[in-house]
Amino acid sequence: MNHVLIRNADLIVTMDDRRSERAGHDLRLRHGVVAEIGPDLALEDAEIVQAEGCLVTPGLVNTHHHLSQCLTRAVPGGQDALLFGWLRTLYPIWSTFGPEEFRVSAMIGLSELALSGCTMSSDHQYLFPNGARLDDTIAAAGEVGLRFHATRGAMSIGESKGGLPPDSLTEAEDAILEDCIRVIDAFHDDRDGAMVRVGVAPCSPFTVSQDLMRDAALLARDKGVRLHTHLAENAEDIAYSQEMFGCRPGQYAEDLGWTGDDVWHAHCVKLDGAEIDLFARTGTGVAHCPCSNCRLGSGIAPVRAMRDAGVRVGLGVDGSASNDSGNLIAEARQAMLLQRVANGANAMSAREALEIATRGGADVLGRPDCGRLMVGKRADVAIWDMRGIEAAGLWDKAAILLAGPTRVRDLFVEGRQIVRDGHLKTLDLPRVIETQNRIARRLAGG
Repeated sequence: MNHVLIRNADLIVTMDDRRSERAGHDLRLRHGVVAEIGPDLALEDAEIVQAEGCLVTPGLVNTHHHLSQCLTRAVPGGQDALLFGWLRTLYPIWSTFGPEEFRVSAMIGLSELALSGCTMSSDHQYLFPNGARLDDTIAAAGEVGLRFHATRGAMSIGESKGGLPPDSLTEAEDAILEDCIRVIDAFHDDRDGAMVRVGVAPCSPFTVSQDLMRDAALLARDKGVRLHTHLAENAEDIAYSQEMFGCRPGQYAEDLGWTGDDVWHAHCVKLDGAEIDLFARTGTGVAHCPCSNCRLGSGIAPVRAMRDAGVRVGLGVDGSASNDSGNLIAEARQAMLLQRVANGANAMSAREALEIATRGGADVLGRPDCGRLMVGKRADVAIWDMRGIEAAGLWDKAAILLAGPTRVRDLFVEGRQIVRDGHLKTLDLPRVIETQNRIARRLAGG
């Protein structure tokens, strides 16, 4: 049945254009979209989902991930390393992955996101060893049931040419561009309500050539898809850009065609004021990854300054080897807290951080059809049970990031229920976890 009536929610935080909140209202989902919001809606022939004691929000949106990294959480040699040392520890392990590793790890990562209230995720896959293809993670997203923005990443400059990764993990640039065309033609859907979209995403300034960055931007715009990469993640990143290119990352991006409303950059921890203004002026988006930035000691991204300037900002859990979790509602809390640490207790409210995690992320990914509960928008909905111990004594249910659950009760994507009563419906999750752990033990030599 593609007709659901969510009844008697204690509070619906809509994230609509007025940011309205509705107490005691119902929410009708029909044919994949929000059909009606109001009190005492007619039952008609709907499947009824009771929401007394619950907060209802738009599904959360994850704008940056490396799903394959779920197989390398808390690797001892990388636990206390900065970004470049961490990468050098993990590159040799990742080089042994193949299609099964990418598919199973993606199922784990997307399941973890779903259980934390996420209905749409991007993934930045830039490694393709041993026959792995972007198709593997797209298939995993289909099995889990999340809306998915897959990006075809790449590395082309290895150690022998002054890059960071081993040469064995790099690809020829012509082959990279050819495969970008293949996956776009095979999977990209530009319609409203699309379950899969594809972006072009060379890994970073220290792993690809300037020619590839320029050519990738031209290809993406010719195909009408979005662009994504890492930028200005930490002090090492800035130093590399200045030494190798003679400019800061913002100038590098602008010179190569990597600013605009079809571009979003991950991290941007070290953007300066001029670069923030550049992003605001050009409509360039940012995937803010607070937990990973803390884990790798990269710093606190100037999200308050970005938002004040009008930069579009969403959240990303980043890879599970640098987080080492994938809980998006917890990521939103961390974003709020870090801006308060940097700028004072009134620097970011719980509602603003929740907006970044929902509507903000959808806007970064170019999805105005998602991230808000409005009639005609996609039926991506999270229901949070506020009757548990985490919210006991809570006065304001919309302040879930201050006190509330970190696991969703029910989750709907395109009107289809993915999580029910805190359990994933679409996979035999214990079996997938067992497979993931078996593969991880093999990788660790156990």
